[in-house]
This record gives sequence, structure tokens and C-alpha cells, in this order.
Amino acid sequence: METQWLAFSVAALVVTMLPGPDTFLVIGNSLTGNVRRGLAAVAGILSGGLFHMALFGVGAAQLLAYSERAFFVVKLAGAAYLVYLGVGALRSALWPRAAAETVTAAEVSPVSPLRRSYVQGLLTNALNPKVAVFYLAFLPQFLAPGDHLVRDSLLMIAIHYAMAAVWLGMVALGVSRMARVLRDVRVVRTLEGLVGAMMLGFGVRLALTAR
Repeated sequence: METQWLAFSVAALVVTMLPGPDTFLVIGNSLTGNVRRGLAAVAGILSGGLFHMALFGVGAAQLLAYSERAFFVVKLAGAAYLVYLGVGALRSALWPRAAAETVTAAEVSPVSPLRRSYVQGLLTNALNPKVAVFYLAFLPQFLAPGDHLVRDSLLMIAIHYAMAAVWLGMVALGVSRMARVLRDVRVVRTLEGLVGAMMLGFGVRLALTAR
């Protein structure tokens, strides 16, 4: 039993540290030098994790694995949102004046920057059906037939997201400090462009992926 949980923890840590949409979303929100926006995105990602845990707990996650139509609809929604975020980051990097006007208009909006970062993290994670399918394929490797499958599966997912909270929190802190130290607009714009291109790429890849 101890070996089983140790093996899962090592594998989950490796998966957590692999860069994906969540990582680049946190990087993008932290580039302004504001760690709070990065942490707000992390909080949204963790809320998306709670959503996937709920799906897994009631068995709805299996619908995404076995229903081609459900997977297709959620996949397109998630891909469209990632593309939207990527285009926004690229626009900010290539045309900072237009982006600044957009930000100025957004400042009078009742939706605060922290809330926007939180919603971005929530939707990026919750609208990615590959998360649910990943857990359905990944967790059985560490579960024995006699285990409490639902309980242990939910506990493993919770451990995975606890690791993600620590790792992404470190990413947010590190990127925000780096942005404050560099203070070079061109460097920040280059990093924003890289983040935008990666988010756009993740969106396209998700749109083209199969179950």
C-alpha cells in the first residue's frame, strides 16, 4: 500500500511539473509583476480541479471518455477559450497601445483583474476534457481491485492538485519577481508573446486531439 501511494506521488509530481496550459496561464498573469494575479489564476485552476473531482465522484467523467459527442463539445469550448487567451496575449505583445486601451476600459468594469485571472484559471481547467480522461487512464495503475476505488481516486486527485498548488504558486512568485527585476518592456512583451503563442498552440492541439 505504501509503495502504491509513493509511486503515485512520484508520477503525479512529474506530471505536475510538466509545462501545460495551466502553467503558461499563471506565467502570463504574473508577468505584470503582480504575484496576486498569478495566485488568483492558481486559485481558479484549483477550483477547476474541484469541478473535475466532482465529475469523477459522481461518475460523470466517464461520459467524457465514452461519449464522443460530449467530449467533442467540451473540447471545442476549451480549445476556443485557449485560443482566445492566446490571441489576447499576442495582441498585448505586438500592439501594446491597443492592449493598454483595452485595459483602461476594463478598469471601469465591475470585474476586477483578480477576478478575471481567477475565471481564466477556472475555465482553462474545467473546460479541458483531457483532464478527466487523463485521470480515468492514469489512476487505475495505482489502484488495486480491493481498494475503495472512488475514495482513493478522489484522494489521489486531491494530492495531485495540492502539488499543483505549491508548484504553480512558486511559478507565480518566481515570474512576478523576475518581471520586477528585468523591468524591460521589450523583454516583458517578448515573454507575453511566447505565452500567447503557447496558449494558442495548446488551443489548436486540443481542438485537433482525439480521445
